[in-house]
Amino acid sequence: MVYAQYEDEHDATIPLEYFYIERQGTGFFRKILSKITVGLSTGYGSTTFKHELDGFGVIQNPDSLPKLFQSANLTSGYSNWINKVTTSGNTIQPGAFLVNSDTTSIGFKSKAFNIPIKATLHVEFDHYRIGGGYSYEYINMGSFKPTQFGDRIDNLPTDFDSFFMQKYFGMIGGTVYRYYEYLLVVDANVGGYNLGKNFDKSLIKKGIFLNLGVTVEREMSEYFRIFVRPSYEIKSYKLSIPETTQSVTHKFNAFYVNVGATYRIPELRKCFLKNCKAQMNHSHGNRNYRSRVHPIYKKQNPHYGENHPNLIKYKGKNKKKLNPY
Repeated sequence: MVYAQYEDEHDATIPLEYFYIERQGTGFFRKILSKITVGLSTGYGSTTFKHELDGFGVIQNPDSLPKLFQSANLTSGYSNWINKVTTSGNTIQPGAFLVNSDTTSIGFKSKAFNIPIKATLHVEFDHYRIGGGYSYEYINMGSFKPTQFGDRIDNLPTDFDSFFMQKYFGMIGGTVYRYYEYLLVVDANVGGYNLGKNFDKSLIKKGIFLNLGVTVEREMSEYFRIFVRPSYEIKSYKLSIPETTQSVTHKFNAFYVNVGATYRIPELRKCFLKNCKAQMNHSHGNRNYRSRVHPIYKKQNPHYGENHPNLIKYKGKNKKKLNPY
């Protein structure tokens, strides 16, 4: 009687270990690296600068820019209170317009646009991800328009047209929905920022920023994804007014749309044979390797690569023939 298989390997005349080589696993350092995902993105942002001038008043002399003054002290005037403060005396000229925050709400508002370049690094486990990142942004400023009395108070231009801002942050998020190769991720970025050299750092007290976003990711392969991420960001800073105990709080919240890609470092090394055409993960000797020819922007099939998922006889004009070969 001949048996096709044995109930126990020890019953085999020739042990199976002579036919199967025990595979060497991936190194510890390589396994750690394979958990890391790096991302790079750019996009467009719209920032709204605005503030209220509680405790101050605005004086508008003819043919001059508007100035601030303390509600209880009209003699001292302040200009450039967006990024730094210039102190000068106030003179009331014929036809001047004065308004005080004690009687009405006053302030200025401006629109700016941003172009961010953002880099991130995170680790994913289950449906969650945690990491950090860095962003470098170009911000183009606009003139500040008064929120009240626009017919009596002129626009306030800044003494700079644009500036660069750096941001550094931690990030946390998770996947909340998956549809085939599409993922919906919600996440938050929390961190600090550094305003450009046009701002007087000695007068500015910064807070942290909070950025909340929803990301739609498309898996191109097991390593490579592309994404679009709309988000809203909340941040502000206080600018102290010299020779007083008062400050002006500037809010500059922003809306962003970032587009970019992420790449996860592969756990398997690339096949060392230059002429190897295997499209799927495969073995040479006692080691496993990933394909040299399978592009990172295509999904890896567990049974065969997908460089050519359709046979030639089903492509183009041949697909109308029952048996072209």
